Amino acid sequence: MVTECSHIETPVFEDLRLGEQLGKPVWLKMECFQATGSFKIRGVGLLCQEQVRRGARELICSSGGNAGYAVAYAGHRLHVPVTVCVPTTTLRQTCTRLEELGATVKVHGDVWDETDQFARAKANGSTTAYIPPFDHPTLWRGHATMVDEMTAQCAKPGAIIVSVGGGGLLCGVLEGLHNNAWNDVPVIAVETEGAESFHAAVEAGYPVTLPAITSVATCLGAKQVVGRALEWTHEHCIQSVVVSDRSAVHACLEFARDHRVLVEPACGASLALLYDNHAAIAGAESVLAVVCGGIGVSIEQLESWWRVLDADGAHSSP
Repeated sequence: MVTECSHIETPVFEDLRLGEQLGKPVWLKMECFQATGSFKIRGVGLLCQEQVRRGARELICSSGGNAGYAVAYAGHRLHVPVTVCVPTTTLRQTCTRLEELGATVKVHGDVWDETDQFARAKANGSTTAYIPPFDHPTLWRGHATMVDEMTAQCAKPGAIIVSVGGGGLLCGVLEGLHNNAWNDVPVIAVETEGAESFHAAVEAGYPVTLPAITSVATCLGAKQVVGRALEWTHEHCIQSVVVSDRSAVHACLEFARDHRVLVEPACGASLALLYDNHAAIAGAESVLAVVCGGIGVSIEQLESWWRVLDADGAHSSP
């Protein structure tokens, strides 16, 4: 029996302290408040529901991060078994959290690309459905719903800040903007150094495969961004920005102090533009940042990263 596996409507908060510092309204779309800790459940939940309604009796995905957790959560709500394939680099605590939701965890491959090939091979297309982490129109349609909510929660912002990994969130936000006649709102797409596959594609004019992911923001760890994200650069005003791991982690720590909420460095990449008063937002009269969230973080891990990164960049301001 199929039950619902829907996301919740998340709030938009105005950050008065940052707004005073930056001299403009600053809005935060708090996707970190989803039951899965990130925006992923919007698109993943929708796709999982569709596949189960079409007859899938098992779901399989390749992600030890937020997408995998969203699939595990969806499978639990939909009463179907889930297999989450993860690379060998996945932390044991992440595997434990997946298993606590009832998912079977299979470890295969040293990098996500190898894990993904393994997961795809396990899906037979009829009773076992493969759920991709970011590359599917239904995912983008689900993620677009956050813009439906924004239009009723705040005034049209001067710019929207979005973190980019594989490009699923970016494609969803852009689809939502065009669905809601906010297609004139510029989007600032942010990545960290060592995970900037979208920036590399924009610079080259075609999809580029990074040789490796070296950023601590592992949830931005797609070596090649989805092709639709690059296509959007010809249809919408998108500015690609790359920030350091140091700025991303610093933003996570500041955000935790300000809002008592933990987010991953992948999310901190977007928040870094606010906490650094980055030049990319200088021309916007107001800004809205999608706080995409993330479950793979603790305050101890953030502080550990910061000690290393701050030592490396001790003579530069965060």
